[in-house]
Amino acid sequence: MNNTTLNYDHIFDKAIDRLHSEGRYRVFIDILRNKGKFPNARCFAGHNGPKEITVWCSNDYLCMGQHPKVIEAMEEALHDVGAGSGGTRNIGGNTHIHVELEKELADLHGKDGALLFTSGYVSNEATLSTLAKLLPDCEIFSDELNHASMIAGIRNSGCPKHVFRHNDLGHLEELLAATKPETPKLIAFESVYSMDGDVAHIKAICDLADKYNAITYCDEVHAVGMYGEHGGGITERDDVANRVTIIEGTLGKAFGVMGGYIAADKKIIDVVRSYAPGFIFTTSLSPVLAAGVLAAVKHLKSSNEERNSQQVNAQMLKEKLSDAGLPVMISDTHIVPLMVGDPIKAKKISDILLAEYGIYVQPINYPTVPRGTERLRFTPGPQHDEEMMDRLTTALIEIWGRLELRIVQAA
Repeated sequence: MNNTTLNYDHIFDKAIDRLHSEGRYRVFIDILRNKGKFPNARCFAGHNGPKEITVWCSNDYLCMGQHPKVIEAMEEALHDVGAGSGGTRNIGGNTHIHVELEKELADLHGKDGALLFTSGYVSNEATLSTLAKLLPDCEIFSDELNHASMIAGIRNSGCPKHVFRHNDLGHLEELLAATKPETPKLIAFESVYSMDGDVAHIKAICDLADKYNAITYCDEVHAVGMYGEHGGGITERDDVANRVTIIEGTLGKAFGVMGGYIAADKKIIDVVRSYAPGFIFTTSLSPVLAAGVLAAVKHLKSSNEERNSQQVNAQMLKEKLSDAGLPVMISDTHIVPLMVGDPIKAKKISDILLAEYGIYVQPINYPTVPRGTERLRFTPGPQHDEEMMDRLTTALIEIWGRLELRIVQAA
């Protein structure tokens, strides 16, 4: 008889204590957004009642989660269809709104078909793991900064994986060239990398895919709705969507609601629909959410107002932070990262901003970014005005001085 007693609580306590000691224990802020007034919100953390704050780190990049068309569509669907989908798509949840949304997303990317998932994470994990398993002896080539959901899908496929240095096409070609010509190959990458704000060389990656007979998988979650004449992402902006085998996107960022999807030719869509456990065995997206997304996609296909305003505001904030000598990282996109380089200090800056200035931005620590590159990540939207930016910049200058952090002297 084994008399050994395991202290499970002690094991869990040690795991949490380790996060605290490394300065990367995550605190989720208790807030409610103010309908029609975002980025204004109410914070309930550590206050006697709600405190008014300004949100600077939302992924609702274009404020579509607040758009009247989206809210109206969701309200109509709720009263017409009800709250839930009724089950998996196979059993009882293949509502007509799902079908219409998939048609709209396929059209957005110029593909034959699309497939909805409950989140961008699930769409990446389910698609990558399923496709790679179906391709005999497939080998996967993955950018080193790919999202955790892509890494999970690649790992769960059980296929050999080759990680190429971020955006390093020479390294990617070295890896491809070392693989047997008859071996099925899949190149997985993102269009916009959300922590640095840089962009993949999609055309060049597609050139390599053609040369070495590989298929391509492009995660556009931080670009759909944001770039291209109709919001099709970087692949639309750079006119390469037709060359990418599979485009994956989210419905919870620029489109402002929830869900994920892939767009590809009908054969690939049918294969994933038929084989992916993450699709087959999951209750489908609520038709209320799907209706809201459908309204958002249709609106952003014909409106560039939100995209243009967002880009103008992102550039304005970058310039204000740079002019103040704050260590803003170079970015060609709507992402505005501010380098701190220390997890404890990043958390301290975030705490001071919230408690003293009513400004909310979440610190970004390991494993989201490599150790030593901890940062604050700002995502200015169409509704962030210049006064808000000036208030943010002034607050950051004061805190940088208080914590004796380095100010970059202007040339």
